[in-house]
Amino acid sequence: MSHAKDLKILGIIWLLTAIHDRLWLAFDRTIPAWDMSHHLTGSLNHLNALQTLQLTDGDWWLNFWRLSHKYPPLTYTLAAPFQQVFGVGLDAAAAVNLVYLALLLIAVYHLGRRLFDGTVGLWAAGITVLMPTLYFYRLDYLLDTGVTALTVLTFTTLTIWWGEEARSQQWRWAVIFGISLGFAIMTKQNVMFFLITPLIWVTGGSLWRKQWGRLLQLLLSGVISLPIWGPWYHTNWIYLFSTAQNANAIPASLEGDPPLNTWAAWSYYARQLPQAASWVLLIVPAVGLLFWLFTTGRRADETAQRERQGVAWLLLYWGGAYLICSAIFNKDSRFVMPYLPVLAVILAQGLAQWRRWLVGVRWLTVGAAAFLMVSSLYPIPQLGEVTRQVPDLITKSFHAQPSIPLTAIVDEVVATAPYLRSTVAIVPSTPALNHNTFNYYGNRENFQVYGRELGGSEDHLLQDERSHLWFITQSQHNDAARPEHVALGDAIAADPRFKPEGQWTTADQTVITLHHRRNPPVRVINQDRQRQHVILQRVNVPASAPPGQPIPITYEWTGPWAQLQNSVAIVTWIAATGEAWTHDHGIGLGNLHTAEPIAPDAGFRVVENLAMLPPADLPAGDYAIAVTLLDRTTAKAEILTPPSTTIRLDPAADPQPAPELDYVTQLRQLAQGLPQGRPGLEPIFQQIGRINQYDPIQDYLVQAEAASRYRLQQNANDRASLYSLALAAGLQEDAQTTLTTMQHLAKIAPATPIHHAYVAFVHLYLWQPRRAADAIALARQDDPTNPDYQALDGIAALMQGNLWKAWQELRPIL
Repeated sequence: MSHAKDLKILGIIWLLTAIHDRLWLAFDRTIPAWDMSHHLTGSLNHLNALQTLQLTDGDWWLNFWRLSHKYPPLTYTLAAPFQQVFGVGLDAAAAVNLVYLALLLIAVYHLGRRLFDGTVGLWAAGITVLMPTLYFYRLDYLLDTGVTALTVLTFTTLTIWWGEEARSQQWRWAVIFGISLGFAIMTKQNVMFFLITPLIWVTGGSLWRKQWGRLLQLLLSGVISLPIWGPWYHTNWIYLFSTAQNANAIPASLEGDPPLNTWAAWSYYARQLPQAASWVLLIVPAVGLLFWLFTTGRRADETAQRERQGVAWLLLYWGGAYLICSAIFNKDSRFVMPYLPVLAVILAQGLAQWRRWLVGVRWLTVGAAAFLMVSSLYPIPQLGEVTRQVPDLITKSFHAQPSIPLTAIVDEVVATAPYLRSTVAIVPSTPALNHNTFNYYGNRENFQVYGRELGGSEDHLLQDERSHLWFITQSQHNDAARPEHVALGDAIAADPRFKPEGQWTTADQTVITLHHRRNPPVRVINQDRQRQHVILQRVNVPASAPPGQPIPITYEWTGPWAQLQNSVAIVTWIAATGEAWTHDHGIGLGNLHTAEPIAPDAGFRVVENLAMLPPADLPAGDYAIAVTLLDRTTAKAEILTPPSTTIRLDPAADPQPAPELDYVTQLRQLAQGLPQGRPGLEPIFQQIGRINQYDPIQDYLVQAEAASRYRLQQNANDRASLYSLALAAGLQEDAQTTLTTMQHLAKIAPATPIHHAYVAFVHLYLWQPRRAADAIALARQDDPTNPDYQALDGIAALMQGNLWKAWQELRPIL
C-alpha cells in the first residue's frame, strides 16, 4: 500500500475519532472534577494573558512563564485559540486534544512503518484510538493526552534518527528530534521517564561504536530543544522540588497506594494493563505475536532481523518506562499513558500476523474493541448488560445535566457583591464541588469569583473561619471528608455572623448553602453619578486604645471607579513628637472588580471596616491621621486632606473588638522577622500560604510593594519598609528588587549576618554561585557555625563545580 494511501486512511481514522469525541462532549455535561478543573483554570489564565500578547516585552514573557509554577504551559497555551474562537469551557479547551490526536496517530503510524511496515502502522493507529485509558482521558482536559502525543512523537523521531544511515538525514532528524523533545518537555516533566531509557541506549551505543558524529547530533538536539523549554524551567526551577513531593508522596499516601517495598507496587501497572488496553486488544494480538515469535525464530532473512530489532527497541522503551513508573510511589493509570501507544505498535505487529483467510480476525478484534468503547461511554441499557459481563472493563460516567448548579451559585455571589472580587471556601470538598471546580466556574466570570480550600491544622481552620467572607456548606459529604472540616461547616451554618444567601438541593437530596459574612470588611455602593477625585469622607476610630493590640477603624472613600481601583492609601498615624505607625492598604483592599466594564469616572462609595496595629513599644499620646493617595501604576502621589481624626494610645485602655488585620499589615508585621533568620522565617512560611488563600491573586503583595517604595522615597534607610519591600518582592519572584533591597540592608547594617545570607540566597536563585559565595563568606565571618549559612556555602560550591568543598560543607548537615 502506498504511503499517500496510508495517510488518507490515517486521516479517516482521525476524522471518525474526532466526530465521536466531539459528539460525546456535546452530550455530556459532567462537572469537571479536581484535576481537570485545575487545568481548565490554567487554560483560562493563559488565555487571559495571550489576549494582551506582547512578543517583544521581556516582562510580559516573564509574567507569562510565572502563570504556572507547577506544570509547563504548552497544553494551556494551545487551548487558548480554541477558547478564543469557541468561548471558554471544557468543550472548547478539550478541542486541543484533536491536535494531540493527530500528532499521536502520525507518530504511531510512522513508528510502526519504520520498524515494520505501513500495515502495522495503520493497525497500531487503530488500536491506539480504541484503548480505554487513551480514549477516556482524550475526552477530558488534562495534560496527559498532550504528554502521550508529544512523548511518542519524540520517541518516533528518535527512532527514525537512530535508524538513518545517510549522514545528511541523520542531521536532519537530529534537528527534528530536538524540536520535538523541546515541546515534549513543555507538556510535563515526566516525559523523561519514558525517553531516558532509549536515550541512554543510543548514547551508550554511540560511545561503544565510537560514532562521534552521532554524539554531536544528540548534543545538537539538546541545544535546539533548550530555547523551547529553557525559559519556563529557568523561571520556575525552584518550585520543581516541592512539585515532586506534592505530586508524588502526598497524593500516594492519601490514596493508599502500595509501598515500594511490596510486590503490589511493582505489579500494579501489569495488573492494571487489561483495564488500560482491554482484554480483546491484548489476547488476539498476543496469539499473533506468539505465532510470529515461533516463525521468525527460524528465519535469518533481513526482514525477520529487522522485525526482531524493532520489537526489542519497543520493549526497551516500554520496559524502561514500566520500571521507572513503578518505582514512583504515586500510581495512576494515566501516568503510564505514553507507553500504551508503543504497546499498540507491538500489538499491531501481532494482529498483522492474522493473514490470508484469517484476516477477518483483525476486523473482528477492532470491531469488538469499538463496540466496547461505545458501550462503556454511552448509557445504552441493552449494551450495558453486555459490558457488565466483560472483565476489567471500565466505564466513564455520562451526565446529560450537571449534578450541581455551580453556575447559579457563582451568579449569586456576583449578584451579592457585584463590585468586589470574592473568594469562597468550600466545606467540605467533594469530587463535584471542591475548591478547584468552583474556582474554575468562578474564574469564567471574568475572574471575579475564586474557590479556595480549607487549611489542614486546627489553627489554620480557626484563621479560615475569621478570614473568609464566603463559605459553601453541604448537608452530605463523602467519607474522605476530614471531620474537622465537617465540624467547621456545621459551625458556619449555625453562626449568626453569617447569612445564608442561597440554597440548592441536588438530585441526591444534598442541600448546598452559600453563606456570606454579615459585616464584610469592604462594602461598595454605586452612587450613580460621576466623580473626578478621591475623597476620604470619614474615619472612625475609638477615642483610645492600647498599643500592641489591633484597633478597629472605618474608612469611607468616594471617588471615580478607575482611581479607587488603582489607588493605595498611604496612611500614617503620627504623634507631635514624631513617633508613628502605618496602615497602608489598597482602597477596598485591592478587591474592586467587576465582570462588566465600568466607566472610569463613575462615582462609587467604598466603606472599609478594618483593623490596624500600632507597635507595642510606641509611647502613650495622641496620634493624628495623615493620608497620601498613591497611584500604583504611575507611582504619582497626592496628599489628601482627611477629616480631622486623632486617637490616644494608652496602655491602660481596654482592647477593642476588631476584625482580622488586612493582609498588607500582616505582611509588614511578618517582614520584621526577617533579620531573625530561621525563627523569623518560620511564621512567614506558615502564614503566607494562608494569606494567599484569602487573596487569590496576591494583590496585597503589589500594594505592599508600592507602599514600601513610596515610604523609602521619604526615608531610604527605613528598615521596616526595606524588610517589607524585600519580602513583597521576593514573594512575587522579583529577584532583582529583592537582591537590591537586601544589598542595601547589608550596607546599612553590615553587622547583621543574615542580610549577607539573604544576598547569597538570591544570587543562588539567579544562578550566580560565585557572587553567592562572596556574600555568604561575609555572613560566616560573624557566625561561622550557622548550619543555614553552611548549607548556602555548600550549594554555592556545588554550583561552581567544587565538589570537594560542597561535600565538606554539606556532609555534616545532611
